Amino acid sequence: MASLVQHLGLFLLFFLPLSLVSCHSHHHPLDSLTPSEFRQVQAIVNGSNPGSSHNVTFQYVGLDEPDKPALLSWLSNPNSTTLPPPRRAFVITRLHSQTHEIIVDLSTQSIVSDKVYSGHGYPLLTSEEQTAASELPLTYPPFIASIRKRKLKLSDVVCSTFTVGWFGEEKSRRVLKILCFYTDGTANLYMRPIEGVTIVVDLDEMKITEYHDRLTVPMPEAEGTEYRLSKQKPPFGPRLNGVSSMQPDGPGFKIDGHNIRESFCSDNIGVQGGLNNLASLNQCPWVGLNSENKWANWDFHVSFDARAGLIISLASIYDLQKRTFRRVLYRGYLSELFVHIWIQLRNGRIMWRHTEVEIPGEEIREVRPEVSLVVRMVATVGNYDYILDWEFKPSGSIKLGVGLTGILEVKGVSYTHTSQIKEDVYGTLLAHNTIGVNHDHFLTYHLDLDVDGDANSFVKANLETKRVKDNISPRKSYWTVVSETAKTESDAQIQLGLKPAELIVVNPNKKTKLGNYVGYRLIPGSLSSPLLSDDDYPQIRGAFTKYDVWITPYNKSEKWAGGLYMDQSRGDDTLAVWSQRNREIENKDIVLWYTIGFHHVPCQEDFPVMPTLSGGFELRPTNFFERNPVLKTKPPTYGHWPNCTTKP
Repeated sequence: MASLVQHLGLFLLFFLPLSLVSCHSHHHPLDSLTPSEFRQVQAIVNGSNPGSSHNVTFQYVGLDEPDKPALLSWLSNPNSTTLPPPRRAFVITRLHSQTHEIIVDLSTQSIVSDKVYSGHGYPLLTSEEQTAASELPLTYPPFIASIRKRKLKLSDVVCSTFTVGWFGEEKSRRVLKILCFYTDGTANLYMRPIEGVTIVVDLDEMKITEYHDRLTVPMPEAEGTEYRLSKQKPPFGPRLNGVSSMQPDGPGFKIDGHNIRESFCSDNIGVQGGLNNLASLNQCPWVGLNSENKWANWDFHVSFDARAGLIISLASIYDLQKRTFRRVLYRGYLSELFVHIWIQLRNGRIMWRHTEVEIPGEEIREVRPEVSLVVRMVATVGNYDYILDWEFKPSGSIKLGVGLTGILEVKGVSYTHTSQIKEDVYGTLLAHNTIGVNHDHFLTYHLDLDVDGDANSFVKANLETKRVKDNISPRKSYWTVVSETAKTESDAQIQLGLKPAELIVVNPNKKTKLGNYVGYRLIPGSLSSPLLSDDDYPQIRGAFTKYDVWITPYNKSEKWAGGLYMDQSRGDDTLAVWSQRNREIENKDIVLWYTIGFHHVPCQEDFPVMPTLSGGFELRPTNFFERNPVLKTKPPTYGHWPNCTTKP
């Protein structure tokens, strides 16, 4: 596992049209902690340990999410004088080799609880301790001797931290594995591993406790590993023509603090159903808005967390016929390291179209271009980069995309041609002395759907083949839909691809005028189930990947599919373990967990930097609206570029 560097500082980068005028919003209960609140937390926690404050390390600091019923109650009465839920922080610290879970009340400047964790696993690593650990080999005499033996320059050696996992040990200490690389002419350090050296660091003592120099392997060449444009040499590939876009009607979304609204509506549109307490249009004016363009509005809250990264909350879609916003998602996130967020409108797709030529004397062409709102986070986890998109479509769909890029993890070998390989090398020869290692990626989304309310059910609409009876048709068979509602958690554990079905989260208490339950459907992308044996230690820890879909009843403490403490965990506090209780999920406040999997067999095109590999899934309205919600959408106004002419 590549090194995980956790940041408390939040790097927020919005690429917004110049015509957008932002305005300050009131503090929302789901807003991320501010820098001043981080300092508050640090002072309060250190103040409770006056004699040991310099020994306290903060492994995690984040918002202690308010209780959902209390928050929804407060949001449902925006004009009430009722105070919002208490503003609290959840803190994980290390002190005297113990892990503490602390709740800090920021309004009262006090500690609500301080519990010592006694289970398996350790908290997130801090950047400070990872940096300190990675620097230890550079002054460690046995390592310096190993570098000299390999005729390498110590000044060009870079070391990085990697977690050690768990392989059945009875007891474990809080340790890291150190891997070192050789630059010497390239910034692509991951392509030049120093093989044969094992280094283990005890983080509590901050010293090397295990060192082995087992063997010497040829160092992969630096030639051809650079990915920086400034370091490339001719011949070059063709230059890509630039593409620009313009917004003649002004921006199509508004940011008010952490709240984002797409195609912000005029003040005759009612805000109902427990939405964000946003300022009205006349309180937050912005320039360049086409007031007629008020269809398919999305309204949601964005916040950030050192572990989850981007969090989307309180996502609601405007229903033109009902003239109100309707809740779709209470909270959704993915546990990854984030770097920055990027928000823009995306166009170029078709929302709907039809050409009709069957009517005598007429030819009808109708098309509506699609403009959607994309919230993007880029996560760098060691050598890999993840591009994570939330795309909000005017039709009510939410598409979640994952792109994998960055640098492969490789190992150095003696081989320079595939004809020399007579054994399983667990990967592909990418360059001389370089094997790209076979590996997996599994990304699990926590999606607390509230489809038009928080009481939902999970329906499997099975597509089944039926035989034609009694010779009523020359056809021999047809297919139909046989629906079943999951009663308990075990009914909703789905391995996709085994049986055709549509998976729908419905509100059993709400129907359309025609009598269909309102719902949202999960449309999966490409599928990759785990290939490890159930009794293999990595799979024991990652048992939540066994099923593509899980449904659990909402529980504030069940946030991370792999458990709160992932480092050296033993798989005893995961989604797979929680679901063994087989709780009732029908007509309950439920959470959908969906895992995207990738089996990556490296190829030479992935060297020296990997072109983006993409996947994803979609949440699509299913009988949520009374009709096509974008039927009456007016196409955007097309502008004219200056100094441009069209030649006949």
